Amino acid sequence: MPNLASAKKRLRQNAKRQLRNQIAKTRIKTEVKKAIAGEINLAVSVIDRAASKGIIHKNAAARKKSRLAKRLAAAATA
Repeated sequence: MPNLASAKKRLRQNAKRQLRNQIAKTRIKTEVKKAIAGEINLAVSVIDRAASKGIIHKNAAARKKSRLAKRLAAAATA
């Protein structure tokens, strides 16, 4: 446990940020699963929003969108 007041505050802040990031990442996974079954626009929007807020790296977001589009294109042709 932290002893300094600033360390206690950082512990509280980190817990809040961890929860917020986990919620956002879970939402990305959920929307990607939904997009595989149908619409891609909402999944791309959620991924872009997470990248703009720094929850995931912009290159990771681009990679997720690219793989999702490739997967949907393959499903459409097959």
